[in-house]
Amino acid sequence: MTKVILRKKIGPRVLNGHPWIFANEVQSVEGLVQGGEIVEVFTAGHNFVGRGYINPRSQIMVRLLSRNKEELINEDFFYQRIARAWEYRNKLGYTENCRLIFGEGDGLPQLIVDKFNDYFVVQTLALGMDFWKAAIVNALNKIFSPKGIYERNDVPVRELEGLPQQVGFLSDPFDTEIIIHENGLKFHVDISKGQKTGYFLDQQDNRRAIQHIVKGAEVLGAFCYSGTFEIHAAHYGARKVLGLDISENACEQARKNAELNGYEQICHFESMNAFDALKQWSNEKRLYDVVMLDPPSFTKSRDHIQKAIAGYKEINLRGIKLLRPGGFLVTSSCTNLIPPDLFLEIIDMAAKDAHKRLRQVAFQSQSADHPIVRGIESTQYLKFLIVEVS
Repeated sequence: MTKVILRKKIGPRVLNGHPWIFANEVQSVEGLVQGGEIVEVFTAGHNFVGRGYINPRSQIMVRLLSRNKEELINEDFFYQRIARAWEYRNKLGYTENCRLIFGEGDGLPQLIVDKFNDYFVVQTLALGMDFWKAAIVNALNKIFSPKGIYERNDVPVRELEGLPQQVGFLSDPFDTEIIIHENGLKFHVDISKGQKTGYFLDQQDNRRAIQHIVKGAEVLGAFCYSGTFEIHAAHYGARKVLGLDISENACEQARKNAELNGYEQICHFESMNAFDALKQWSNEKRLYDVVMLDPPSFTKSRDHIQKAIAGYKEINLRGIKLLRPGGFLVTSSCTNLIPPDLFLEIIDMAAKDAHKRLRQVAFQSQSADHPIVRGIESTQYLKFLIVEVS
């Protein structure tokens, strides 16, 4: 097996458990490498570190799969890892819809598998993981006997790995427009055309967190996508809910979801630029009891962090100004490049500029089916905050 030898002078990150090995941490590669192969990694002193897959054209040259010298990387390895991940979700109560595999959080770097009841969506985001796609599909078939498996590899990051973007069935064809259940509600999911894998499972626990603050409230939701937070608000007793999204297709999906649950009289959705609406309406001194902000990631690169900070501050400043005294701001950030402390600092800056006082109700991360592994910062990405504003 090809050997990768690490440099003498590198930080302790890899030896402390991080699965990524960057190209500038590698001293030498002993053996031929085309890309995607399983390699063994050793320290400069030739101590075994682990096994993983290699891609010499990627900045992250090796992603470790195992540190057990006796554990072989084969089809059974993937079966066991997926079975273990399913056992973990069951212990936490995620039995119907869940992120079954959360990449590094489950010891399978760059693999995403979302479970929507009896249907599965797979993303293999690195060359080495893509090599094992058939083994992953076989494991899913053995463990779950699913009604369908679909590939959503229409992700630009694959191109950095030398992989094409592609979508399609990894099982017999099926109707990709399905209905799932969450917190006593039903939602349409189009797993072939919806964003990411078709639905944002990472907020499913956070959507329950609004149940007490929205009772009898007039609610504004910006960046609503398919209306999940807004429909939860109606379900939990809001008297009037308005959702905004720049995409008319998203708003149409949200209207369908409201109708599916019988809340079309309470929930209304308008296609408009949420940035513009928040600014204009705060200047007009419109007021709501609850403002919910669930924006997309404002940056995927460290080069644009300052721009992202400015964007988050702007929308939260406007959201705070749209609240009646004693109202609640519900706000999120979904990029791991904005760590929790910085996110809270941004919200505090917005409150200071608005001359408002905040009282924290809840501060949470993604749902537990997206496990956070200590020491692997990329596994903690979602920040979810509820504050009372006075």
